[in-house]
Amino acid sequence: MNLDTRQTGRLDLRDLIILTIVICLFFTFMLGNRPLSVPDEGRYVEIPREMVATGDYLTPRVNGVKYFEKPVLFYWLEALSIKLFGLNEFTLRLWPALFALFGCLAVAVAGARLFGRLTGLLSATILATSLLYYGFSRAIILDMPVSILLTLALLSFLIGTHAAPGWKRRIILWAFYAFSALAVLTKGLIGIVIPGMVIGAWIMLLGEWRLIKTLYLPSGLALFLLIAAPWHIMVNSVNPEFFHFYFIQEHFLRYLTKMHSRYHPAWFFIPVVLLGLFPWSVFLIQAIKHSVPSTWRERHEHRDAVFLMLWAGLVFLFFSASSSKLVPYMLPVFPPLALLIGRYLAAAWDRFDFPGVIAGYSVFLVASLLLSAAFVCLPYYWPAPSEADLLGAYPYTFTMTLAVGGLAAWALARYRNFRHAFIALTITAILFLLQVNAAAPRLDAKSVKDLSLTLKAQLKPGDEVASYQEYYQDLPVYLERRITVVDWRGELAFGTTVEDTTGWMTNSDVFWKRWKETAPIYLLMKIEKYEELIKHTDCKLFPIARNTRTILLSNHEVKP
Repeated sequence: MNLDTRQTGRLDLRDLIILTIVICLFFTFMLGNRPLSVPDEGRYVEIPREMVATGDYLTPRVNGVKYFEKPVLFYWLEALSIKLFGLNEFTLRLWPALFALFGCLAVAVAGARLFGRLTGLLSATILATSLLYYGFSRAIILDMPVSILLTLALLSFLIGTHAAPGWKRRIILWAFYAFSALAVLTKGLIGIVIPGMVIGAWIMLLGEWRLIKTLYLPSGLALFLLIAAPWHIMVNSVNPEFFHFYFIQEHFLRYLTKMHSRYHPAWFFIPVVLLGLFPWSVFLIQAIKHSVPSTWRERHEHRDAVFLMLWAGLVFLFFSASSSKLVPYMLPVFPPLALLIGRYLAAAWDRFDFPGVIAGYSVFLVASLLLSAAFVCLPYYWPAPSEADLLGAYPYTFTMTLAVGGLAAWALARYRNFRHAFIALTITAILFLLQVNAAAPRLDAKSVKDLSLTLKAQLKPGDEVASYQEYYQDLPVYLERRITVVDWRGELAFGTTVEDTTGWMTNSDVFWKRWKETAPIYLLMKIEKYEELIKHTDCKLFPIARNTRTILLSNHEVKP
């Protein structure tokens, strides 16, 4: 008998409390153990830092330059953290971790309502321990917040369609419109394009056009506009250049063209999903097969599973068709896939011979052994052997965890029962992810936090700090001030064309004239550029400190 029909019931308060505590501890453990990653984390902290410093919460700016690539909601949340807790890595990463937690809880609640309590619990566990989801729960980027807001929106819609007409249904569907609007405020038009695409395809596939009349469209759209429209209207009224850059260039041209040089082949996201969903991707094919209706007429009986498959499939195809592809774009497919896999594993929970389970654990064992071999060989094929040495013993702990865990999970599934195998697989995933997180700071060599703190200790209010032919995204964050940028525009190019930024976005000729003056100037540049520069410049360059990639200089001698 299918577990979906015999195991019903929702999560109780104790379930939610335990899930919240366990997942929260998992996501926040060692959350502040590394400097801000660049460029993304530095950028998405600098914008709210400047909002707090200037009091302008309307126009996003990076290093004092207008920056309209993304909307404002996440910046506001990070600004709140800065106001409350100041600038430290743990609290700055707290919002992505909290969104990841909300996503797991939403999957747990929705899975329980739609398919049974066990499905909800398993789905939350699967989502929390997936490699990519866990990784981006610890990164200050917009993709985790927008993915969870889309998840909340789509799950609200799906659950709302099950509710009887009345205020309960109305409130749940209003939540769908509200979460979609918040997604728009987080990362733009995908906040409405993705829900519209998934829901439209689902209604079309089921042929239930009458459902549209029960979605409270007039009041829902009014709520959506009330949330999403005001900031867009106000920022455009203050910045007339906003509309073309934000809507035309950053939405349509970004999707349709290769303007950002992020082109990858159409199959790019296949390994991203398989590796990102690891270790649970070993059950992905079985879960989809388990959810696909056996006949066309049965699609109505599997309407919820069909919705989840459309959600994951259409998002995957939408971004695969784009000319701009980045790994985090796949985050929105993980919640529906976790629900599908959780539903499949729940059906197998009390069975010894459920189709595909042993095969899944066999694939996990093979994948674990292959990864273990790769980690053992890591020092021999790493492009920079000195960087591989920084990992120390971690490749061997990775190997032991995966090899032992893979063998234990397979043996338990083969000779004991599914429950013990699932626990072994979950423990293996948790231990592996915690080790990866602990090892990550050793390879994060692009940050200039160390040089920033060295410099900050001796900076005076009138001193100038500059970067040469490079913009270090975390430098103004750690220094808590705007810096001069020499011979670099990059992603700030548009902002420099709409207002005068020549005072700090400058060129070499102007800068080196200032360098020869008596006012103290500090300069950061790549070490190889410094070694080339000293061969042909007559400027005095006094080294202060350096790390593996970057050197800190001054135009005057600094006493230790």
